[in-house]
Amino acid sequence: MPDVETIWIIGASDGIGAALAHEYAKRGARLILSARSGDRLQKLASALGPDHIALPLDVEDRASFEAAAAQIAQIGPLDRVVHLAAQYDPGKISDLDPNMAAHIVTTNLTGSFHVAQIAPPLMRAGGQLALCGSVAGYFGLPQGQIYSATKAGVINLAQSLRAELAGRFDVRLISPGFVDTRLTQRNDFRMPAMVTPETAARAILNGLNRRRFEVHFPRRLTLALKLLRILPYWLSLPLTGKLTQ
Repeated sequence: MPDVETIWIIGASDGIGAALAHEYAKRGARLILSARSGDRLQKLASALGPDHIALPLDVEDRASFEAAAAQIAQIGPLDRVVHLAAQYDPGKISDLDPNMAAHIVTTNLTGSFHVAQIAPPLMRAGGQLALCGSVAGYFGLPQGQIYSATKAGVINLAQSLRAELAGRFDVRLISPGFVDTRLTQRNDFRMPAMVTPETAARAILNGLNRRRFEVHFPRRLTLALKLLRILPYWLSLPLTGKLTQ
């Protein structure tokens, strides 16, 4: 990596994205910060210093992505792209609003697809592209609903992209557990092994500087769910079924 990295963080206005922006800024990176909220982005960019750019976009809108990409192309090649934008609505599948479900699919899965297509031409050779899945995508759990399904799709997309771009770009997968953000604050159940956005940001930054494909945390939660994923269905499905009782 060069001495001064240029990093595009999508989903940077709050939560993990904002915390990650602070961590990278401390290390001297030049940041391009994107999300739908232009006011929050500008406030964050100003707080971080004069070298950082607020570039609003809507991950559901392909034209918005392409317009942002055209501006970034004038800046120069990117060293990293970290895509964290997501939408969430807790509840059982039978209780979900269909319009909100479609919104979640478009934000989480289609938005990641847009990044997968648009980001690579903006990156230097060997640059890093990180997509954000979730441990919720490891296995279908009660009340995981459409969010979990979209994150399973993002995991699959990152795996495919890793193979397609091998030797050209460094594709990574980020799989957080429960992080204390405005999204998880809507949950009405106990969330084990909760971490702060700052802890999550440090885990992501450190993980992306290592060689492993997936950055997952906290391990006391992620390893248990990885074990659940490899169990045969005759064992795993009765175990998860008990969570509905």
